[in-house]
Amino acid sequence: MSLDTRLTGRDDEAVHDVGAVLDTADRIRTAVETVIEGKTEVVRIALTVLLAEGHLLIEDIPGVGKTMLAKALARSIDCSVSRIQFTPDLLPGDITGVNAYHQERHEFEFVPGPVFANIVVGDEINRASPKTQSALLECMEESQVSVDGETRELERPFMVVATQNPVDMEGTYPLPEAQRDRFMARVAIGYPSPQAELDMIDTHGSRSPLAGLEPVAKAADVQNMIDRVRAIHVSPSVRRYAVDLVSATRSSPALRLGASPRATLHLVRAARAYAALEARSYVIPDDLQALAVPVLSHRLLPSTEARIEGLPVEQVVRDLVARIPVPD
Repeated sequence: MSLDTRLTGRDDEAVHDVGAVLDTADRIRTAVETVIEGKTEVVRIALTVLLAEGHLLIEDIPGVGKTMLAKALARSIDCSVSRIQFTPDLLPGDITGVNAYHQERHEFEFVPGPVFANIVVGDEINRASPKTQSALLECMEESQVSVDGETRELERPFMVVATQNPVDMEGTYPLPEAQRDRFMARVAIGYPSPQAELDMIDTHGSRSPLAGLEPVAKAADVQNMIDRVRAIHVSPSVRRYAVDLVSATRSSPALRLGASPRATLHLVRAARAYAALEARSYVIPDDLQALAVPVLSHRLLPSTEARIEGLPVEQVVRDLVARIPVPD
């Protein structure tokens, strides 16, 4: 189906905007998928979060490609990239930066931390203490850093791509609720298919696939896409549907902590980006349904009864999506 036939009922400017987003997004997706094979939906969610100017949490067991996905996304864009290896002895200043005394000038000088980059890759974020994890709260929510009473703006686009191991693994600290709520979406990569694993042996066995990955877009291109995505239309009925979905998590007996108003904003922003990747200049309920699990589930806490029954939070979200009436 062509782009023009899918963009029914929209003017030429909207078609052009979405077409420009698709062109750049396809280049980034193709570059990432040369490294991460057989995980089309995971890459799609990562791109959605990038275009929605959010932050991505990748949670899974070691060795399935969490860090590889984060690095591939970062390297496919010609922008400033930094990597933070979270460890138990990491300090907040190691992330945000510190004021260091300059001996020759006899004055303090700010030394920026790795958070001063367009894309920040946080590897195994839940191996650091909650105090250190909290150093990212202001950065992720307000795109700024405050050190010793002085606030510094972070360059846009700004995105944190963090990986974490399951909390029941040795040497991990659970992410605080406030920290999880800053992430727009959470994805799990999962094991590859047998064929993808065979292909991986051929392509990854002799060298790292990241070595040959060249940038296919610039930071300015990404910021331009973000600006265009903000103009995607969301009708009043679809907005109400988003509120109904999030509100349902707050009254569900299977949950003891529902989603916050920030989750509603993230869901709508992500839906705009998802619609653009679907070659549409408007959001439909299907976009919200497709994003409900990755955007909402990591913010929710199951009730005691749900834990005893072994009911996953993701299934609770799916049940709510199935129950909430869809607008015409």
